[in-house]
Formats: sequence, structure tokens, C-alpha cells
Amino acid sequence: MMITMAEISQKLTQRGLTAETLAKWQKLTEHLASLGSVLVAYSGGVDSTFLANVANLVLGEKSCAVFVETAAEGSGQGAQAKRWAEQGGFHFVKLAYDSLSNPEFVANPANRCYFCKLAILGLVHKYAEEHGYQYVLEGQNEDDRADYRPGRQAVSETDTLSPLAEAGLTKAEIRSLSRILGLPVWNQPSSPCLASRFPYGTPITQRGLTMVEQGEEYLHQLGFIEVRVRIHGDLACLEVEPDRISDLVLMRRQVAQYFKEIGFLYVTIDLQGYRQGSLNEGLKHEAAVL
Repeated sequence: MMITMAEISQKLTQRGLTAETLAKWQKLTEHLASLGSVLVAYSGGVDSTFLANVANLVLGEKSCAVFVETAAEGSGQGAQAKRWAEQGGFHFVKLAYDSLSNPEFVANPANRCYFCKLAILGLVHKYAEEHGYQYVLEGQNEDDRADYRPGRQAVSETDTLSPLAEAGLTKAEIRSLSRILGLPVWNQPSSPCLASRFPYGTPITQRGLTMVEQGEEYLHQLGFIEVRVRIHGDLACLEVEPDRISDLVLMRRQVAQYFKEIGFLYVTIDLQGYRQGSLNEGLKHEAAVL
């Protein structure tokens, strides 16, 4: 039996959400209802999965989630995104984009995300035009405004809408709402594309992407949740939760051996631990020096 939006709103109210969060939810659903039909640029992450689910609740078959598969996504990302779509009951389409054929992406400048997102959103908009969808949406949230996000320029240039940010929803609020809605991604760690593990100016290669993916999967298998493998040539710099660094040190011999087996010559641990956007710290330092 299909649950109504009124029943969902009642459920959210009963779960003790703040009046502010409920107002943001109301703003989001009213905005989506006004759009008629939408495509959601869908990665399978927390934000875009939440957005795709809410768009489906509001618009039904007049909404669809589009996953664009690239070399910079983990090998299982597409299958996971499809699985979340099937569980959520919303329409799902997968397109392909050869990001490694784009020299501006491969060169990895500080605004690499702009070039990648521009190409991906271009594909999604083309699909929207060909299939009669009125708007394209993407999943930036309110917190993203505070981080260095060159992809926002591509969002603006393509007239893509960011309804979560427009409603003022933070990551924490999106996780809370997702949990109440029963979405399996509500506590999933954030995981931007694998290209974000390369320092700016270091060329993106398929070999490097594979090494990063294998390394992060290995750390997950060891029980670490928030992980990053930053690739600096032949050196792997490992980030795990700050309170788990001592655990990683105790495993240093087996960890070092594994990372050498997959192609690294040197392995080190970032003593600050995992934190969002650590590679952007170099940009902030350069700006301060200038």
C-alpha cells in the first residue's frame, strides 16, 4: 500500500524532529511538487539517494535517477546505486562517461571537479531533453557551501537545481530524515570520487585509481569506517578515524605489505586522521601565502 505524503509528514513529526528541520522538509517537498518532472543526477551516496527517494515520493513516475558511470567511481558503485534504487522503488538509468578521455580531467587542476561535473551534467541534461523531463537536480546540501566545490560552477552554468541546499538541509538533517524514511544509506560514510585522492596537478591514471580503490577496500575489510588513501606518486598516505590511528599502527606490517603488493613503494599514516577535504588544505595554505 502506497504511503501518502501526509502520512510521511505525520511520521516525521512524531519522531521528534525540530520545527526547523520539519520546515525545511516542507520547503523541499513543495519545491519538488512545483517542478512537474525531474531527473536526479544520482551517485548512490547519502544526499542523492535521499533526493531521489523524496522526488519519487512527491512526483512518482515523473521522476527518475540517472547514474553516470566513470573511471573515477568505485567498481561496485553502479551496482550499489541500482540496488538502492530498487529498494526505494524509483526509476533508475545508467549512462557511461569516459572521464579519462578528457585531458582537462586527467591533468587534475584545482578545478578538476568543474570539468568532470560539467561533462556529467551535460549528459544528464541531454537525456532529460530526449525523454521529456523538465528539470535536472543534484544533491548538494547546505554544508557543501562552506567547502571548496568547483563543481558548483558547472551546476550554475547548466541550470541544474540543488533543492537540498535551497531548502537549507544540512548533512546531519539529511541523515536523520533518511533514517526515519528507512533508507539504508542514512549512516553511509561520505565517499567522493576516487580522483579526489590525487593531489592537484598529479595526473589521474587508471592504475592509480585502481590502487586507491583496492587500498581503501582493504582498510574497510580491516574494520576502519572513514578511510582515504591519498596517492603521492609511489607513496600511499593513509587516513583513518583519528581515534583508530593507534589500531592502524599496530597493523603496520601487514598493511605495509599489502600496499606494496598493489603497487606502492612507501606507506605512511596521516597523524591527523581522516577529515573532509584534506587535499584542499594545500589550496588554503597557498592562498594564505599569497
